[in-house]
Amino acid sequence: MNNMSRALVVIPTYNERENIGRLIKEIFSQNLPLDILVVDDNSPDGTGNLVEEMKKTEPRLFILHRNKKEGIGRAYLEGFKWALSKNYEYILEMDADFSHDPRELGSLLESARENDLVLGSRYIKGGKIIGWSWPRRTVSYFGSLYARIILGLGIHDLTGGFKCFKRIVLETIDLDKVKSNGFVFQIEMTYLAKKNGFKIKEVPITFRDRTAGHSKFDKKIFFEALRNVWLLRFGRAK
Repeated sequence: MNNMSRALVVIPTYNERENIGRLIKEIFSQNLPLDILVVDDNSPDGTGNLVEEMKKTEPRLFILHRNKKEGIGRAYLEGFKWALSKNYEYILEMDADFSHDPRELGSLLESARENDLVLGSRYIKGGKIIGWSWPRRTVSYFGSLYARIILGLGIHDLTGGFKCFKRIVLETIDLDKVKSNGFVFQIEMTYLAKKNGFKIKEVPITFRDRTAGHSKFDKKIFFEALRNVWLLRFGRAK
């Protein structure tokens, strides 16, 4: 793992005070060679303030404070640019609400040795979802299938947010031209990586519904995703 000493986990937050402190401790307890960057959208609940306090005793923890909530895609793009400016070789995405298990970070990093983009997948053999209702599970599964068919991608989980990029992928993609937000952002980043010829690997993960805080999912986001996949297909995603 010596060649992964410059790895960074980027975690967007908005009102995640109930989760973020525990999550940071869990990540660092894995004894992996990585740092953490929290990108906070001016959370009214004091998420950013809590991270600032933790920073005082943890040199591997960093935070970007944004002025307002602009969506997960904008937050990730700012985090990616920061990571590239600091010369990280591996950049990971992870949700703040314990939907993604910190114990599975190691498998993403290990797979990144031989691949350019590693996707934590709920929909391949060994992948699981715990705590979702059947309607929510069905919407997610068919959303990924819908995007896979339209975009012609042989990838099972296109909407997941547990990923590991090699820096070359983010350097090759023009991040200033990535327009998608929400769930389509995840689809667009994978689609652009594939279009640029990068090697993509799915590894199984267990996805758990959050137990604290509030979900950011709503019907408006879902229907925007249905439309924007077509825009992405014809180069006009927004």
